[in-house]
Amino acid sequence: MNTVDVAVLVFAGRRAPRSLSGLAMRAADEPAEIDTVIGACRRVVVVGDAVNLATVLTRMLRTERLDVEVGYAPNRWTARRARYGTARRVPLIRDETGQVIVGAARWVPPGNARVLLGEAVVDDTVLFDGEVAGVRIEPTRTLPGLRAAVVSTTGRPGRWVPGRAAQLGSTGAVVVRDAVPDPQPVRRSVFYRHTTGWLLAH
Repeated sequence: MNTVDVAVLVFAGRRAPRSLSGLAMRAADEPAEIDTVIGACRRVVVVGDAVNLATVLTRMLRTERLDVEVGYAPNRWTARRARYGTARRVPLIRDETGQVIVGAARWVPPGNARVLLGEAVVDDTVLFDGEVAGVRIEPTRTLPGLRAAVVSTTGRPGRWVPGRAAQLGSTGAVVVRDAVPDPQPVRRSVFYRHTTGWLLAH
């Protein structure tokens, strides 16, 4: 397949903004479709939400295509920048399963439990040791790459701790990636900055 300059991945039946007209369009229904596009273009524009963007970045990570520029167009106001903006490398935050997050991840109590019991550290800083309502982890556009905070029962984050990695050991926690919870609780989880960042066009 010949390399194209810019291609568009459209998720969930969305309509591509008018400012993306004239570009190659592809419905991102299957991982194979995503792989085909990222394997054949210099820049891919993602028309979708944060989960969709994370899906594309996860495929890029697994297929070693982090050299492809990525424009993110969740709405028509961001589409022109996604098409024409300058790309710069920003931290890529992933977990031990190889899944990428772009908005936020959370560690929350499993089932009907009211608290998360365990210990979490960010690099060498103890985030909590004992019981908390939950933890929120967010990627940052600059190094060290992420920040994490204990959250209250209302979801409000406390003091942010920056670092390269956030690790949890617990009696049981549900991992939520970009608002999508895992079906099964885990005892351990880690989010960390990948060795290579991704090229964000903006």
